[in-house]
Amino acid sequence: MTILLIDTSNQPLAVALVKDGNVLINYQSNIKKNHSLQLMPVIESLMDEAKITPQSLSDIVVANGPGSYTGLRIGITTAKTMAYTLDIPLYEVSSLKALAATYNNENDFIVPLFDARRDHVFAGVYQYKDDKLETIKEDSYISIEALNQFLKSQNHPYIFIGHDVLKLQDKLEGRSLSKLPDASIMYNIKEQPVLNVHELKPRYLKLSEAEQNWKNNQTKH
Repeated sequence: MTILLIDTSNQPLAVALVKDGNVLINYQSNIKKNHSLQLMPVIESLMDEAKITPQSLSDIVVANGPGSYTGLRIGITTAKTMAYTLDIPLYEVSSLKALAATYNNENDFIVPLFDARRDHVFAGVYQYKDDKLETIKEDSYISIEALNQFLKSQNHPYIFIGHDVLKLQDKLEGRSLSKLPDASIMYNIKEQPVLNVHELKPRYLKLSEAEQNWKNNQTKH
């Protein structure tokens, strides 16, 4: 089995190739560049380096959100197109769960997060139990204040994980660790394949600003 794994949830880009459980190539980039310009060239370059043809792929795994509207659309559209064209299974994985999986420590609650601006974040709470990553609190769009309060109420050690902890560290009440997404990790947490590739949609968890403005305008009439 040769699996292509893609995470374009936010600014960092992560792509990996895993064959029979072994990571062949694991690519991470935090360059400020549009994913629409770099994703396919990166995929093609990695496959060339690993001497893998598209036809030899057995599965595709993609991070499905939450995260950047544009980033998620690009990654999911690419994954859907390739899976449909190659007629192979497509798996979706929570972007936050994938980030949580980069920190393997059973003692802590793992709190992966992405900055959602205006003192809000996309965050979930996870914990490893018997080498399996379990959900303590479902992924949500939440204020930093409410997240801090929830975590303190649990009376359990926790750690914030993600690239965005650096710019939010003055607001986060607890330990933090800067981490880039690791696409190869998604191989270990994928579950059932998507039944209908065409119906896969990003899990935004929050309306875009344009959608929210439109909704607000509708309620005024």
